[in-house]
Amino acid sequence: MPEFDRSPGGHLYNALMESQKKYPLEPLFGRFLTPLEQFLRRTTAGGIVLVLTTIAALVIASGPAGGAFHHFWELPLAIDLGDRIRMELTLHQWVNDGLMALFFLMVGLELKREILVGELSSLKDAALPVAAALGGMVAPALAYALFNGGTPTASGWGIPMATDIAFAIGILVLLASRIPRNLIIFLTALAIADDLGAVLVIAIFYTADMNLHALAAAGGLFALLLLLNRGGIRHPLPYAAVGLLLWFAVHASGVHATLAGILLAFVIPARPAHTAGQFGQHIVELQSAFRENRLDAEAPDDPLGNRRMTAIAEAMEHSAAAVQSPLQRLEHGLAPWVTFFIIPVFALSNAGIDLGGVAWGGALANSVTLGVLCGLALGKFSGISLFSWLAVRAGLARLPSGVQWSHLLGAAWLAGIGFTMSLFIAQLAFTSADAVEQAKLGILMGSALSAALGLAWLVWIAPRPRRH
Repeated sequence: MPEFDRSPGGHLYNALMESQKKYPLEPLFGRFLTPLEQFLRRTTAGGIVLVLTTIAALVIASGPAGGAFHHFWELPLAIDLGDRIRMELTLHQWVNDGLMALFFLMVGLELKREILVGELSSLKDAALPVAAALGGMVAPALAYALFNGGTPTASGWGIPMATDIAFAIGILVLLASRIPRNLIIFLTALAIADDLGAVLVIAIFYTADMNLHALAAAGGLFALLLLLNRGGIRHPLPYAAVGLLLWFAVHASGVHATLAGILLAFVIPARPAHTAGQFGQHIVELQSAFRENRLDAEAPDDPLGNRRMTAIAEAMEHSAAAVQSPLQRLEHGLAPWVTFFIIPVFALSNAGIDLGGVAWGGALANSVTLGVLCGLALGKFSGISLFSWLAVRAGLARLPSGVQWSHLLGAAWLAGIGFTMSLFIAQLAFTSADAVEQAKLGILMGSALSAALGLAWLVWIAPRPRRH
């Protein structure tokens, strides 16, 4: 991840720090954040919002308004564009199939960025988190199969395979001052690789009967998006228009509609229109023109009354946008909506369980609940730990700098927090409402247990702060 040069030769950084000492601008402008810092701040805040939303959903569903709450999400909403184009889904389905497509678009953008320039961009950097993610998928699926193999609920094996990045990273960041920074990067890369695995599982194993005509149309639209990319089109409007048609085609094909978001993400251009050198030169020229215009005694020293000054400022703005790739701009613009609206709405529509009506003794004996619980709390931990150890032992990977095995075990516990993607897969795995409710209970219990174990472990192994 790019950072300011903090070395003695880092003149820009030193100048900024000196300026900050003389003229503190933190309250007005805030400090400059690296992409990783921005990601962690957003993810931590999103995790807090997700926790509060989940608690709200559980309280409402368990209270007197529980029936009306569930009925609300089953209300139908139709889009009618004529005799041939009509789509009617419940509010719950619009959230899971429509809004979550934007969530998957965000996941796809993060995946693409990490593969191109991030923690998954080289084999050396990616080996450990990818191996850990693989183990964190295989072991939970096997744990679930131990309780449900050969039964009608065997299809739920994919539920405990996913890690909720907002919850897991949010908890880890709370301990940022007491754990190695590279542990956060490791868990972030693991969760992103885990998301890719979950997407593949959904595409391959949780696809209904396919409509070949609609699938062919989706293929044609994806080819058109590739042409837009190769043709150097960087304006978001063509991608949005074709992406919407792609969503309709994928939905009609029988493949889950949210995968349209992943496909769209991978054709969004990652290269900017201008290089860093071109941007720097253009900015210097514009600054010179802006300075000359201010020195002109006849020209008003105010953009409101000086059209040339306004034009120069707008040119700076366009130049700043051109040096950022469309992928960066879309991810930056989409992130707050996904974090603070789409995921909380998803939690409200999917996490509501009437806890008062749960027979806890029977729940812990239920094969679905127990399989998901053990898959998340035990399968994730054992799979990530074992596959990481094997990868390091075989010389394929190495522990990140400053990270010890005790730290990695704590991250392995936290990776058992499987919420958003696990709830999503549960909706695809079962047609029985009872089985879905049993899976939700297992997800909540397994995630809570994993969070408690991971947090307690990392606090226990962290060095105690010195007393003065």
